Amino acid sequence: MMRVPIDVSPLLLSIATTCAATVATFFLGLLAAWWMYRAQTQEGARVGGLWGWGVRGWGLHRWMDGVLTLPLVLPPTVVGFFLLLLFGRRSLLGHLLERVGVTIVFSWPATVIAATVVAFPLMYRTALGAFAQVNPTLLQAARTLGASEWRVFRRVLFPLAAPGVVAGTVLAFARALGEFGATLMLAGDIPGRTQTMPIAIFAAVEDGNMRLAVAWVALIVAISLAMIRLLNRQGSAARTRDRAQVAPSAQAEEESLPVAPLGPMANDEESAQPRALEIDLEKGLERFRLRLRLRAGRGAVGILGASGAGKSMTLRLIAGVVAPDNGRIVLDGRVLYDSTTGVNVSCARRKIGIVFQDYALFPHMTVEQNVGFGLGALGAEERRRVVTRHLERMHIAELAGRIPSEISGGQRQRVAIARCMAMGPEALLLDEPFAALDPHLRRKTEEQLRETLAEYKGAVLFVTHDMEEAFRFCSELVVLDGGRVIASGPKQELFERPRSVAAARLTGCKNIVAARRSGTERIAVDAWACELRTARAVPDALTHVGVRSHQIEIGAGANGAAGAAEENVFSAWLMGTSEAPHEMTLYLRLHAPAQGAEPAHLQVDVAKDAGRALLAQPQPWTVRLAPARLLLLEGQG
Repeated sequence: MMRVPIDVSPLLLSIATTCAATVATFFLGLLAAWWMYRAQTQEGARVGGLWGWGVRGWGLHRWMDGVLTLPLVLPPTVVGFFLLLLFGRRSLLGHLLERVGVTIVFSWPATVIAATVVAFPLMYRTALGAFAQVNPTLLQAARTLGASEWRVFRRVLFPLAAPGVVAGTVLAFARALGEFGATLMLAGDIPGRTQTMPIAIFAAVEDGNMRLAVAWVALIVAISLAMIRLLNRQGSAARTRDRAQVAPSAQAEEESLPVAPLGPMANDEESAQPRALEIDLEKGLERFRLRLRLRAGRGAVGILGASGAGKSMTLRLIAGVVAPDNGRIVLDGRVLYDSTTGVNVSCARRKIGIVFQDYALFPHMTVEQNVGFGLGALGAEERRRVVTRHLERMHIAELAGRIPSEISGGQRQRVAIARCMAMGPEALLLDEPFAALDPHLRRKTEEQLRETLAEYKGAVLFVTHDMEEAFRFCSELVVLDGGRVIASGPKQELFERPRSVAAARLTGCKNIVAARRSGTERIAVDAWACELRTARAVPDALTHVGVRSHQIEIGAGANGAAGAAEENVFSAWLMGTSEAPHEMTLYLRLHAPAQGAEPAHLQVDVAKDAGRALLAQPQPWTVRLAPARLLLLEGQG
């Protein structure tokens, strides 16, 4: 009995077609996903040219996304029919190709085209989802360090999205391997030329050769399972790697953080004269319109405000990560943004360093690579020299080979500062750089940063919601509330004489109540059932009075704080206490003990020892609200 030779051409055609289609799908899907990702983000809308297209304004990116995903939901035969209309001999494209001697239909290239079109949406959607999972702050940080869009993609976005891209590639391979309907419509069933394994299965079933059909099915299933196994193995390895990096090994090293003076900056990084940053901008946000005007020169300017006041957005607008609606930004005489002339320097060219609240270190790079990221224009040797200098300046040279997940929070903060300073910024923006640190490390790293910036000539903007931190670090303060500047000036003046209720509250005043003018230097406070004398003329716009909790004089007995004949002196009864490690807060009610659920009138902060001594004294006590300490405020309570 003569044995019929086994025809392996379907296997060879399938492997060749699938590999070619996977390569085409990888690059086309990656490019489309990158374009769509940028079109869907605010960064993409800000950049003109190919990326802009007005796609956000017209919603074009949503239509494009639907078109690119369509082959995933259409029946393959319908996709094949559309391809036949596109490449058929009667079509314009098919006719033009024939004139140059190229025929697509019923050829091997047709199998590649069909498999590519059907597999493309899997690669595109998976890559787009992987890009969306990357922290956008990392991309913003890369841009502020001078990276071009291609370098941001190549060094940050793609490496971090790589697991998802690999998954998309594997899925696209498996889909291309099993493609049948579109291939049959466009390429037909030509043994040895276009008959891939799925078509060979169909032909074998039609001929009644079930054993051959089962053999081809088993082979496709085996290859597909191998691809799935590869995908699962890759995901398992990534999870194992992540678990191995969860516990930093250097937490205890923070205890020895040095705060010695660091000496002046190198002349090649700083100019001889202080630089000035002038800002006048507006930006419509979801809850309010941000309006900001300020000038920063030598010394840190603090931007103080509650969460959601527009502080972080202000830094992003200055850095160029987000574009204002209108206004002007000038750094050392160089116009960075001007809505009237259309100037909008990209954040990569502004030379403004920004330390983000979460530090935005690139998790796949070592400390050394992070610090050197903004030095791409330097040669390898010079870059290494600059990086080493800044690592030593921040006392983290021994961490050069570690990745961010292997170091502690305080060390990450110092790496982020070193990365910014290494690029020689003309202005430095700090977005709550100590927020993630405990109080002990916060004070130590604050001293470290202060010493680092001692000789820095650029403007420094320091965003915080911590009043004490702003007072320690900054010389000038700007108070934001609901996107508006409600107070600004030297810190001492701002704390001593805030003009509005919001400014007093944001600078830590705990005792604020409604008041009304009752004389040139007198106010009536109905909530406290008293009248107070002031040290200066009462403004007509007065609505409230405030007194800081640590500026209330308190003593035991009728003459404890001052003579009872003095003005602004009242009897007080204790309603409760609250203790901190070194301080005690006393809640007092004036004139008479509380009846039932009546609230306290005043919060008074005293040293814990003084508070304990006072608690041993009989009541009532006396309190004095010194006229010079009263804050005369206006605005809503």
